[in-house]
Parts: sequence; C-alpha cells; structure tokens
Amino acid sequence: MYGKAIPMRPKKHLPSPPAPAKRPNGPKRPVQADLPVQAERSKAPLPSHPQISHPWVDSHLERLTVEKGLAENTLSSYARDLQDLLVFLRDKSASLEDLTEEGLFLYLMHLRRKGLAPRSMARRLSALRGLFGHALAEGWAVKDPSALLENPKLPKLLPEVLTPAEVERLMAAPDVSTPGGFRDRVMLELLYAAGLRVSELITLKPLDYDHHAGVLKVFGKGSKERYVPIHARAQAWLDEYLQNRRKDLKPVTDFLFLNRFGQGLSRVGVWKIVKQYAVRADIRTPLSPHGLRHSFATHLLEGGADLRTVQLLLGHSDISATEIYTHVQTGRLGRLHRQHHPRSG
Repeated sequence: MYGKAIPMRPKKHLPSPPAPAKRPNGPKRPVQADLPVQAERSKAPLPSHPQISHPWVDSHLERLTVEKGLAENTLSSYARDLQDLLVFLRDKSASLEDLTEEGLFLYLMHLRRKGLAPRSMARRLSALRGLFGHALAEGWAVKDPSALLENPKLPKLLPEVLTPAEVERLMAAPDVSTPGGFRDRVMLELLYAAGLRVSELITLKPLDYDHHAGVLKVFGKGSKERYVPIHARAQAWLDEYLQNRRKDLKPVTDFLFLNRFGQGLSRVGVWKIVKQYAVRADIRTPLSPHGLRHSFATHLLEGGADLRTVQLLLGHSDISATEIYTHVQTGRLGRLHRQHHPRSG
C-alpha cells in the first residue's frame, strides 16, 4: 500500500482553524507528579486536542462534549483515534476533505498491518463514523466514506469473575489496623457491593453517601447520576471509615478515598491496590477493579435478580451492554427447569 496514492476528490475550500494564542513568557509551573489532582465533576476539562488541528475534528469533539456529555476518557480516546488518522493523511500528502472509501480502506489496512486488535479497530471505525456523520450534518461533506465499511467480527468474551469464597478472601486481605489498609477494605467492599467502575469510585465524595437510606449517589459515564443501594456490611465499614478513620489520612480534598498525601486516589492507584490484595489472597483468576464489577453482576443474577435490575444498578444506558451476563441467567433457568419440570428425571 505504501507508495500508492490515496484517491482524492476535488478540493473544497474550508476556513483555516484560528491560530493558537501565544502564551506569555514566564517561569513554568512546577509539576507535582506525586500528587494526582482530579478535576471537579462539574468542571471536567476537554481532552487535549490533536497535535494536528483540523476544524472538522475540533468541532466534532466540542459537540461530543457539550451535546453528548461523554466521559472524559471516552473523549480522549476519540481524540487520539482521529489524531492518528490525521497523521496518516499528512504522511500520504492527503486531506480529510478528499478522503474516499478506498482511501479509508487503505488506512484500515495500515492499522491491521500494525497489529491493531479487532476491538480497537471497531472503536476506530466508531470514531470515524461519528466524525463523518458530523461533517455531513454540517454540510462540510457530501458523502460518508465509512458508510459501506463493516465492523470486524468480535469474539464474545465472558467476563472473569470471582467465586464468593474468593471474594471473602479478598475482603480479608487488607490490614485494617493501618489507615491505608482500612481505606482499602472499604474500597473493596464498595466495588463489590455496588458494582462501581473505578472512575465512579474515585470521584465519590462523603456527601454522596446517604447513611439513612443506605445508598450511594454515583456519577457514571457522561456524569449520569444513579442511586445504588449497598448492603449492611458495606455500610458498617463505610460508616466507621467516615466517622473515625478517614481523618487519619489527613484530607486536603473532599474526595472519599485519599492517597498518602490526602489527595484523591487515581485510577492507576486503585488498580495497583486491587492487584496487590489479589496476590495476597492467593486469587489465581486475573483480577482488576472491573472484575469486582463483573462479580457483582454475576452473583446478583445467580441469586435471582433479573437482567433489567442489574442494568439499572450497573448504570448501563442500553441493556445490550448488560446482555454479556445472560449466560449466567441461562444457566440459572436451566437449573430451575431441571428442578421443577415434572418430566425432568
């Protein structure tokens, strides 16, 4: 494919993006790498724009932020994917405005040769379709070059889950006599009791917990708010943490879970904590914080909950995202059928 020209359409005039404003000279602000600082939920910044600017991309990312309310991590992923396309076109002396179906196909072949996984390819296509759909809606493009491209076939991967016995070993792993160990026990309890995403856990604040109702107010993807009940054991740990143990971490921010500097924990920090206790509890199943979310959903379904309830508790906007757990429900229905059907022998 290298050396082969990307098919072009006649060029259309587009206004050049405004030149970035020059920063005034002055001393640079020192970076404190050891103090992860999280943005307030209501003031989440836009993801950094691509190094190669393009008005279509800038406008599309702005629309996704303002109108769709997508999570910052999702926006950053889209920005990186579109940046990669712009770099490819620059290296081929091509332009986004003139990209054809064949040119886009060559780009996807380029990604495949680089060894991009099918799920990553599907995400790239989703980002491209969104961009060209926006360009069509704005009247900047007359045709969508991604319209006839098919998504790669994705394997249906079942989530790794813990057994109830493994959950108990994991919960018992932290040394709760120390401030950090007690915090970690409460974090593990909430991840499993409420099926939280890591991003939801680290943005919790003390006022998001209603002690009397026994529920957490959770801000999910796109800052969508939901209320999740937690069981009495998790409540007991959380009550003790809030009333007597959180102050031992010397808070300098109002996030619920704090690092050794009193600042909010990072996603990577939570990931390392879970991995650490999985090793200590001798859990052989590959475990991440998301694995506790999968275990939460699986154990609810095994206990008799319906798929719609689990969807609401997980904060899935579309039940198709919850249907990955239908294998659990199918197995339970099979057991019930064998147990109660008069001709099961």
